[in-house]
Amino acid sequence: MDGLWRSYFGVGWFVLTLLIVVPVGSVVAGDNSAKKDVEMEKDRIQIYKDNPRYWQFKGEPILLIGGSVEDNLFQIPNLKEHLELLKSVGGNYVRSTMGWNDEGDLPPHKKVGEKYDLNQWNEEFWTRFRNFIKWTHEMDIIVQIEVWATFTYYRDPWAANPFNPKNNSNYTAEETGLPTVVKDHPVAAKNNFFRSVPKERNQENVLKYQEKFVDKLLEETLPYGHILYCMDNETAVTASWGEYWSTYIKKKATEAGRSVETTEMWDPWDLSDEKHKATFDHPETYSFCDISQNNHQKRQRHWDNAQKIRAKLTPIRPINNIKIYGADGGRFGSTRDGLERFWRNIFGGFASARFHRPDSGVGLSKIAQAHLKSMRMITDEIDVFTCEPHNELLFNREDNEAYAFANPGTEYVVYFPKGGSVDLNFKNTDAKAVKIRWLNVNKSEWKKEKKISFIGSITLSAPSEAHWAVLIQVRNLPKHFGHI
Repeated sequence: MDGLWRSYFGVGWFVLTLLIVVPVGSVVAGDNSAKKDVEMEKDRIQIYKDNPRYWQFKGEPILLIGGSVEDNLFQIPNLKEHLELLKSVGGNYVRSTMGWNDEGDLPPHKKVGEKYDLNQWNEEFWTRFRNFIKWTHEMDIIVQIEVWATFTYYRDPWAANPFNPKNNSNYTAEETGLPTVVKDHPVAAKNNFFRSVPKERNQENVLKYQEKFVDKLLEETLPYGHILYCMDNETAVTASWGEYWSTYIKKKATEAGRSVETTEMWDPWDLSDEKHKATFDHPETYSFCDISQNNHQKRQRHWDNAQKIRAKLTPIRPINNIKIYGADGGRFGSTRDGLERFWRNIFGGFASARFHRPDSGVGLSKIAQAHLKSMRMITDEIDVFTCEPHNELLFNREDNEAYAFANPGTEYVVYFPKGGSVDLNFKNTDAKAVKIRWLNVNKSEWKKEKKISFIGSITLSAPSEAHWAVLIQVRNLPKHFGHI
């Protein structure tokens, strides 16, 4: 009996010990996990609390500028060096379409025999992507992902796409209603792949594999805090598609204890087009906006169209420009057009600007590097996040001659795209003297600082017809670097 009791007591003591020890360990692990989640939420990219036109990252406001050689950047062979180059010239913002259109690119799914299996992954694709996310995280470079790379699902890329029913072993064209050939440009929106969601065709045998792809994407990205999510690239489909995926991504993030920021990018170049309202008018679906297609516009029209949207957007949210078009030899304006658009966007009070890849943009070419460096040189000298567009302070100004960004009474910066002379009015301030420094943008060089006394206004004359920016400070301020 004593032996039996000792056995029972021994087992009982072991069980009791487990009951005591395991929950304590679980509590400690739970506390650490909760602490990590709190830190993650604080440090992630999110809307800047003091000025919701901008982003904050790691608890500090951040101005996003960048440029890169490719859109699906994780597929290039010299990725880490390219990211290091961007970082070295002040860039902190890249684009990542989840596409595989070019030679050397890999698709996300594994090929088994002659066909892809949508239930199996191409590990090399995801290794490339994983490295990209890891390196951008280490370098504090913000990544704006486009979940559905629109052009990968039309014309020649669709012919080779794993989601094309002729290319996989998971479904047929008859079962899904998906075409095997799509000859039209994406603007025609003739691929039913983008109508699988419940409010459209509710094609569950396609949707489940689309969700599987997005789940894998989120598995790789949700552990990090430097990701922004855009549903599409230049989409022309119905609003139901983007709404479904934005809601899906936010729900999955919430289930994982995370918060994320989402948007959609529409195809029309005219921001007053009805399609853009699905983003502008629905903050419950999209927490920020992207107006990249406005960067097809030129000169004063480019500025005016964007400012109309900025002025009426309610509630105020960040407005991004992940694509700045314009490069000599390309189809969307000259190199000068692209460089001007870049400066107008930042001086226009927008949250981000990135040069589009060649030959639609200047990418991270030498001239792009110079302009990124110069932008950072001048914005590091001001408190960007208290400044606003103030062209009304410029007199004797012609269209597209100069653009002002200022915290009136304290500091002003004026950009001259191609020479010119304007008067800067100091109305409603007591300023009688200022410090002025000119920046040669193409060379990333400051001219010698000057102090000027005046009454009412000063005349600013660009030294040449190159790109120039000028910094005017009424008094010294502590620096707010505003980037990481």
